[in-house]
Amino acid sequence: MVLSGAELAIAVVAVVAGACLQGSLGFGLGLVAAPVLVILDSRLVPGVILGIGVPLTYLMAWRERRSLDVRGVSWAIAGRMGGTVFGTLAVVMLTERALALFFAFSLLTAVVLSVIGLSVTPTPRTMMAAGVGSGFMGTATSVGGPPMALLLQREEGAALRASLAAFMAFGATFSLVALVSAGQFSRIDAVTTVVLAVPALAGFALSRWTNRILDRGYTRTVVLIFATASAVSILIKTLV
Repeated sequence: MVLSGAELAIAVVAVVAGACLQGSLGFGLGLVAAPVLVILDSRLVPGVILGIGVPLTYLMAWRERRSLDVRGVSWAIAGRMGGTVFGTLAVVMLTERALALFFAFSLLTAVVLSVIGLSVTPTPRTMMAAGVGSGFMGTATSVGGPPMALLLQREEGAALRASLAAFMAFGATFSLVALVSAGQFSRIDAVTTVVLAVPALAGFALSRWTNRILDRGYTRTVVLIFATASAVSILIKTLV
């Protein structure tokens, strides 16, 4: 374990908040917790975020299973597999700065288009494309939810969470296996993942309360806000 007592306390708070957001929107663990873990110890990202995310996404998928669109998610999962392969290669071969800037500006462009009314309809083709983007981003930066969330932003809250949960459950597992295979998941990652699994479960439990608030018509707005926050956090991490 590489974190001191004070650093561990900070990490716990970040994971609880990120897991609560993940349980509410279908993404958010990487957005909230990844920047904090990077500051504490850059070796903990993306491995620890993916390690925590695997059990969290399976719990979400089970909780929201009644609203799941299996056919649509299957196309996204197919895209995620290809995107994960490219993301793993990118981690090994490309600079973090180039990847981060590309992802950040792509997300900001998508948010702007959504705000002015140019949203994309979920179809097999667009679901697969979003899956590719999510797999690439999730493996390379640990923030992989926004592409799928932006595509599904007009869905009802339960349907959005169900689709993202099933998609991210498979994707997080696949990305973690890919990182392990590439030698990018260390013993320190494994130990820290086990320690932070408990606060992740606490955050997931809290999301039952936040879901009731978001489902009153605020889901799309919050998706756009946190997709923008994802892009900004990646930019800050890269430039500062």
